[in-house]
Amino acid sequence: MKTQVKICGITNLDDALAAADAGADYLGFILWPGSKRAITPAGAKPLVATLRRRATCPLLVGVFVNETAATMAHLLDELDLDLAQLSGEEPPALVADPGSPLYGRSYKGIRPASLAEAEAEAEWYLPPEPVAGRPSLLLDAYHPTLRGGTGRRADWEMAARLADTVANLMLAGGLTPDNVATAVSRVHPFAVDVASGVEAAPGRKDHDLVRAFVANARSD
Repeated sequence: MKTQVKICGITNLDDALAAADAGADYLGFILWPGSKRAITPAGAKPLVATLRRRATCPLLVGVFVNETAATMAHLLDELDLDLAQLSGEEPPALVADPGSPLYGRSYKGIRPASLAEAEAEAEWYLPPEPVAGRPSLLLDAYHPTLRGGTGRRADWEMAARLADTVANLMLAGGLTPDNVATAVSRVHPFAVDVASGVEAAPGRKDHDLVRAFVANARSD
């Protein structure tokens, strides 16, 4: 199976359509005001509506930081999003408890400082069974305070070790069109995620870089 690709930090329709046309499997909308790639729910709604009218539409992901389960579930429904990515310090039950309103339509983003920490967080946050064709966990580069989008490269050795035991692992952190093929060959992730690595400026994609990233991620 070819590596799946998520283009994150979509803020405008041109970028959304360019990423979809390039073959992205997921588009990420950052619904956290603290991000320089943030989009409001009101801003995301017409983009999603246009994407849904396409013959084929990527899976659409809302990225949240320390939001309540009720609010995230409401926004998934209100905006017609497929998945929630949890990128803060959310309790594991939001993802892993069948009673959660996000159960079956969310996954956790982690930024571990060590393999031991990564394995512990995977045990906490993995759902009982992976959902076919969807990520179960996202591994991003470690940073003590920032919530992703740092441009720092993740530890690929750690990621490869984790990918051996975690089904449907998505790799993020410092990926670019120039290094994504190498990352895929070393880590063998289910999917890769990029934001800053395909940007002309924060929140504005370079469409040539988007196309190159998607092609190179699947070049093996």
